[in-house]
Order: sequence, then C-alpha cells, then structure tokens
Amino acid sequence: MAGEITETGELYSPYVGLVYMFNLIVGTGALTMPKAFATAGWLVSLVLLIFLGFMSFVTTTFVVEAMGAANAQLRWKRMETHQEEEDDDSSSSASDSDILAQDSYERAEKRPILSVQRRGSNLFEITDRVEMGQMASMFFNKVGVNLFYFCIIVYLYGDLAIYAAAVPFSLMQVTCSALGNDSCGVEADAKYNDTDPCWGPLRRMDAYRIYLAVFTLLLGPFTFFDVQKTKYLQILTSLMRWIAFAIMIVLALVRIAHGRGEGRPPLADLSGIRNLLGVCVYSFMCQHSLPSLLTPVSSKRHLTRLVFLDYVLILAFYGLLSFTAIFCFRGDSLLDMYTLNFARCDVVGLAAVRFFLGLFPVFTISTNFPIIAVTLRNNWKTLFHREGGTYPWVVDRVVFPTITLLPPVLVAFCTHDLESLVGITGAYAGTGIQYVIPAFLVYLCRKDTQLAFGHGTVNKHRSPFRHAFWVGFVLLWAFSCFFFVTANIVLSETKL
Repeated sequence: MAGEITETGELYSPYVGLVYMFNLIVGTGALTMPKAFATAGWLVSLVLLIFLGFMSFVTTTFVVEAMGAANAQLRWKRMETHQEEEDDDSSSSASDSDILAQDSYERAEKRPILSVQRRGSNLFEITDRVEMGQMASMFFNKVGVNLFYFCIIVYLYGDLAIYAAAVPFSLMQVTCSALGNDSCGVEADAKYNDTDPCWGPLRRMDAYRIYLAVFTLLLGPFTFFDVQKTKYLQILTSLMRWIAFAIMIVLALVRIAHGRGEGRPPLADLSGIRNLLGVCVYSFMCQHSLPSLLTPVSSKRHLTRLVFLDYVLILAFYGLLSFTAIFCFRGDSLLDMYTLNFARCDVVGLAAVRFFLGLFPVFTISTNFPIIAVTLRNNWKTLFHREGGTYPWVVDRVVFPTITLLPPVLVAFCTHDLESLVGITGAYAGTGIQYVIPAFLVYLCRKDTQLAFGHGTVNKHRSPFRHAFWVGFVLLWAFSCFFFVTANIVLSETKL
C-alpha cells in the first residue's frame, strides 16, 4: 500500500497467483459472514453476495487497467530519458551544420510517435509494481492523493480494531468456557453476558480486557520497528486457515446430514442488511493489494479470466461456508466469530479439534497484526511527508507508532462487537477503497492515456467494462452504500 514503485519480486505462474489472490481475499471477514447471513435472511444474503462479488470484480479490472496505464507512463518516461541522452551524445559529436541540426530536431520530434506505433500494446505490459499510492500520485491531484491516504488510513484503523478485538474475544470465549461452567452437558444455546463470572471474581469482560492488554504488550512493540511476513509464515498461516475452514464445513455438513441441523433462517430480514453489506464488502477486499499480487504473475495474457475464476471460486466458498452454518446452527446461537461455535463439547467431541478451531483466529490474526500496523504507520509518514524533508527521531520512532497503535486498542477496549466493527469498516472505508478509488483511477488514467498517446492507443489490460457507464454505476452504488448505512445507523440510534 505504500506509495512507491517497488521490486516486482520473484515471478510465479498464473495458477499460483490465483491461489495467492484467493488467500488474500478469504480472511477474517469470512468468519463473520455466517452470522450476517443468518440475520439478513438466506435469499437476501445470497443475492447481495453475488452482486457485491460482481461489483468487486468490476473494480478489480479497473485497478488492473490503471496498473497497465501507470506502467505505460513509466516506460514512456524512461524511453524519453534514454532518447534525450542519445540526442545529447549525438549533438556533442555532430558538426555545426544547420542542416544536420534540423534533421536531428525532426528525428527527435517524429521518433516518439513512431515508437508508440511500433511498440503498440507492449507499452502497457505490467512489469513494474506500482502501488496504489503511486498510481494516485500519478493520476490524482493533491486533494485526491490526500483523500486516498485518508481512506486507506481509516480502513487500516478498522482492520487493526477488528484484529485487536478478535484475538482477546476468542481467548475469552475459549478459556472462560473451559475453566468456567461450560461442559459437554451444557445446552448448545447457552448464552453469556459480559458481566457473567469467568474466573472467580473476574467477569468475562475483565478477562477480555486482560487478554487485550497482554495482546497489546506482546504485539504492540512491533509497530515501532520494521517487520515483514516471511514466505514460510505465510504458508503456515494459509495452511492453518484452510484446515480450519475445511473442518468447519465438514462438521456442519455431518450435523445437517444426521438431522441435527437447528438452523431455520428467514427468507429475508431487511434489518440485517446494513451489517451484511459491510461484511460482504470487507470480505471481497483486495484492490489495495493487487499491484503486489498480480505484478509478479509470469504470464498476464489471460489475467482477466484468471481473476474472474478466482471470484467464482470465492463466491462458491463463501456460499458453502455460510449456508452450512445457517442451517446447522440457530441464528441466535451463531457467534460473531464463526469458529467459536465449534469450541463446544456438544458440537465437537475431540478436545484437540475444539481448541484448534476456538484459538485459530488467535494464531492467524496475531501474525497479521504487526504487518498491518507497520503499513498504517508508513502511510501516516507518507501522508505528512514533504519532499526533501526528514522527521525528527521522536516523531518518526515514537509519535507515528503511538498514533497507529492507540486508537484501535481503545476501540477494542470499548467493544468486541466484531460484526459491527467489520460492517462499519467495510461499509465506509471499504467502500471507498473498493469502489470510489478504482473508479476515479480508471477514469483519470483513461483520460491521461488518450492525452499522452492519442485516441488510437489501446491498453492491453483494459477492463471489459470499458464504457463510461460502468464508472458512473460503480460511483452511484458506492454513494448509495454510504447513504443507506448512514441512514440505517441514524434510524437505529433514534429508535434506541
């Protein structure tokens, strides 16, 4: 997400890229989706999921087109620089003849046009990893760039708040149940309040906040340093994620097949659409990471088809996970973090599986938290950076990490309502990143490409949704989401 042109990295095949993209999109949002499905009704949820998946695919193709246009600009600037160097060399060795000077001038004027015609669509080949911040600085004005970074920062704050709440919440649910009164004989629909006892005089909320403090003390210091996710750590967390998802789907299907499914979800419940909208937007989020993900793909000939296949697979997976959940468990018994529904003796008899699923978010989220925190800190630095200037040590090493870490921890201290946190993050900052920014990027990069290379130049990575109607439709949908969610929140608070 940094606003830089970075190393492309080691190349990999299109199918490896497909797996990486699948892993990027399917994350924490998927674990909050079953409860959102149960609340909004299965038919409304299915229709909205498919529609939002389609909209996310549209804006993904917008970002890919903008990546092609950005690469073309960079390549063209390098060609111009190289040509100027050649012209300087030739002028130093040429005679002072006016005729030769005029010929040289004419060649310099004609060569770029001929070069565009000769190179054709190769000009738009995606070889440089141009992050979204750099694309914003290439195509947006100063106000647009600042709004871009503001949107990214708000989204990352929401991400960190979700992670900071999810880990302590999972630990509280598992340990308070294991050490408290929850046993294999307790009914599946047993409900707990935050004021219920956990260990002796300590309430469940007290245990949650203790875990939050430990989580902050252990992982917070990484915000003050530079960390990156290693290849092997990524493989390990991906493996754990897919084992957990596979176990949950199989266990839910087995319970349903044995006639033990308790879910009777409604067809539609409009009151649940607000959270469902935000959860689904959040669950399809990938646009901000596309440059890092797609640039190293070795063959980009069928990139759009590859992305489309990924979205079809992700839709199928989300549908399978959510439908097995809402028909296996009663809607009012589904927890914000779906894995916790399997951390009970009456659902899973094997203790090892029960604790693995219950603590699964702890392991995977804990590895992501420092990475996102450092990314947010770096975006703060980029937003306030002035060319040629440097930050004092205290500002660089203390102030920026502190303003990165403190707000999400305070939000997590006040609430562990994961469904609402995911819903609000997705509906506001997520809508900006997934819809508004890609729409403006593709609109402005098309104008810029026509001005720089002429109307006949074709971007080989142009979106199938190349008509201006789609840009307008995406923006209209984005502002509709803003309006609907805001009005719903205001009406809900008014009723209270």
